Amino acid sequence: MIALLCKIMLIIGGGQAVVYAAKAIARTFGMTEALIGLTIVAVGTSLPELVTSIVAAKKGETGMAVGNVVGSNIFNMMFILGLSSLIHPIDVNMASLWDLIILVIVSVIVYVFSGTKRNIGKREGAIMLLIYLADMVFAILR
Repeated sequence: MIALLCKIMLIIGGGQAVVYAAKAIARTFGMTEALIGLTIVAVGTSLPELVTSIVAAKKGETGMAVGNVVGSNIFNMMFILGLSSLIHPIDVNMASLWDLIILVIVSVIVYVFSGTKRNIGKREGAIMLLIYLADMVFAILR
């Protein structure tokens, strides 16, 4: 029980450290906190999902690869955002609204890619990476 409490405290402390470090990076480079969240923090927290999905795809477990990504995003949007807003209200600024609109559009594109040939091939993957890069450029420029 003590080990569990220590682990929970370490997770909370690690989360605090990430938030403070991200804010410091944002201030140092004159970037918005939202941009840091969309880039550095998002990539860092998504790396385990990337590894899991690649391993699952290589083993032919495509349902696991897609389910991992979809499930993680639904969990983050509904549970994490919901629980966080229960603890402390979250302001939604115009940048966040644009990010949500882009999220919906990209979700529709991935849905279309998934339904065309019942797989997401290299061409679709390249398109999704280009869309991600365009979104990052958009986030940096705004």
